[in-house]
Amino acid sequence: MASPALTPTTPATRDVVLVPPAIAMVWTGAGRPHEIVAVPGVVLGAGETLVAIELATVCGSDVHTVEGHRAAPAPLVLGHEYVGRVIEVADGVRAVDGAHVQVGDRVVWSIMASCRECDRCRRGLPQKCRAVLKYGHERIQTHWELTGGFATHAHLRAGTAIVRVGESLRAEVLAPAACGGATAWAALARADEVADVDGATVLILGAGLIGLSACAMATDRGATVVVADPDPARRALAVRFGAAQVADPRDVRALTAALAATGSPEYDIVLEASGSPRAVQAALEVVGVGGVVVLVGSVFPTEPLPVDPERLVRGLITIRGVHNYAPRDLDAAVRYLRDRGAARPFEELVSARYPLAQIDQALAAASAGRAVRVGVDPRDAHRRC
Repeated sequence: MASPALTPTTPATRDVVLVPPAIAMVWTGAGRPHEIVAVPGVVLGAGETLVAIELATVCGSDVHTVEGHRAAPAPLVLGHEYVGRVIEVADGVRAVDGAHVQVGDRVVWSIMASCRECDRCRRGLPQKCRAVLKYGHERIQTHWELTGGFATHAHLRAGTAIVRVGESLRAEVLAPAACGGATAWAALARADEVADVDGATVLILGAGLIGLSACAMATDRGATVVVADPDPARRALAVRFGAAQVADPRDVRALTAALAATGSPEYDIVLEASGSPRAVQAALEVVGVGGVVVLVGSVFPTEPLPVDPERLVRGLITIRGVHNYAPRDLDAAVRYLRDRGAARPFEELVSARYPLAQIDQALAAASAGRAVRVGVDPRDAHRRC
């Protein structure tokens, strides 16, 4: 049964009137332009928070949705990578670090709200909560219209992990942490439970946001990282994020040659971040004895792949799937960016920026794939909309 904190009938603690009204860009279906919706106020329930969004970024799943490759309950407000500032908060809301969330706090928040009480939440799997609500993926409803990042404001439900981020980091660095950055941290953390990342030889397949973030994080822990991506520009970018070697994943021999160039006998950890079936197959083929393959990118339907069970058994190979993350992963990713991120060009990953009113153009730019992330800036939405 869903937690009362996550249902639309949560008793209100206060009505918040917004002058001017909040603006949300609402997606109504594949092939249709976004519609502008004004939200004059919110009913803030127990455990809830209202945030003015500073910047959102476009994730690949947003593109998959608008192109019709991913089912979604329209109408909805897309966007689940964001940074903003708290403008209203119910009593007793706490951040991941245990501190009370206060008006004026600059924050990022998790892509989901979880009940914190079901069996999955108790097992440490809040992203698979039985009553989960996911920002940027839920149909808008009465008293919860501000459901995603492509808006001027976001209405955070009870059970959302909130991380206070301070003022030093740029929005371009922080916003992607709410999805790709935290997922990269989660992937390495799950790998670390099988094969120690410190000193490991790591192969990362895919130099998107997750792959590049994981490259920097693993390198800074002392791993030797090889990054494989078919795009030469992405491979060059991976070097700036700490890759010791780069390769074209379409040639398995190139992956072997890159390994040889590191001086390591085998790949201890393989992180597949592209979702390409060919890359998944390569990951299973090249991982070393006792190694772990972490699958992160396979978040859309593909054809099933053949697996050689004898190789898995004799090679003592572990396969792990990582989808989204737990609150501790988001907190750790933000701390990493604060403490070590300046050494890598994270802010350059958002290399295109559009006003909120041009959300359809922003999504088209993201689909073209030239930018690792496209930014959506809501701060002049009332003038443009």
